[in-house]
Amino acid sequence: MVEHYVVRSPEDLGRTIAEIRKSQNQTQAQLAAHSGMSRDSVAQLERGRQGRSIELLLRLLRRLGATITITVERPDGEA
Repeated sequence: MVEHYVVRSPEDLGRTIAEIRKSQNQTQAQLAAHSGMSRDSVAQLERGRQGRSIELLLRLLRRLGATITITVERPDGEA
């Protein structure tokens, strides 16, 4: 099963990260520990509050007529 998420804003990115994290039954603390980040940083990212450089990147991509698509491939039968 393949899922696609289109990211047009830092908020889109945050929601996507949260949705994928939750679908894998991970807490923010677990994701943070595996990523070398603080739980607070993960929480801010998921709320779209941490990402000035992400916002600038997305603005450049929109200006070029492009978007970011995140693709998550899951084994068949896995939700």
